[in-house]
Amino acid sequence: MALFAEPDPQRGPDTRLEEELRAAGFERLAGVDEAGRGPLAGPVVAAAVILPLPCPIAGINDSKKLTARQREQLYEAISTHAEAVAIGIADVATIDRINILQATRAAMCDAVRGLVPAPDCVLVDALTIPGIDCAQRAIIHGDARCLSIAAASIVAKVTRDRILRALDEQYPGYGFASNKGYGTPEHLAGIARLGICPAHRRSFAPVRVVLEQGRLFRHEEGAASECFRHHEED
Repeated sequence: MALFAEPDPQRGPDTRLEEELRAAGFERLAGVDEAGRGPLAGPVVAAAVILPLPCPIAGINDSKKLTARQREQLYEAISTHAEAVAIGIADVATIDRINILQATRAAMCDAVRGLVPAPDCVLVDALTIPGIDCAQRAIIHGDARCLSIAAASIVAKVTRDRILRALDEQYPGYGFASNKGYGTPEHLAGIARLGICPAHRRSFAPVRVVLEQGRLFRHEEGAASECFRHHEED
């Protein structure tokens, strides 16, 4: 028998899961979500958030259903009013070394371990997290169902977007500030023109194809060669 009823994602995220788990004896409930599993570039970022109940923050929703301005405003409100917020980041080298799924789980584990106070139960969007010392439950479409997970989705998304804007300044020409590292026509055109840079995930197919075809250096002004040289020096 289920410990609690599954919420309806059509109604938007609410605190029914948290409230029922509180009634079952858990005191500190953390929502966990990630941003950036699919892009060709940049890190994957996870966030863990413990919200107060009742939650005083209006407007929390799945980050994908919010505008950038709404996410920024809610990020500030969550940072101010949450009982605890923590971030975990798996960089490109980690993603390429252990694969994106395991890197995502590692980032989530770091986020949960960074919470002070520590949670006694974790609600995760779709995944389970190895290596944490508390109860957990994977919730399918959790960012659309559970308020704590939705809050974590906002924190993770805003944090990663800020990182990608910084990468856009460091490696111009790929459109990281707008495409956030996803394989948009703009981004793919940048790869074709400039080659890859240290922010790219070499284990991801479109980037790996560039490497395998030896097109890293095919830029008449040498930008790709320069990019590769910087990578070798890092």
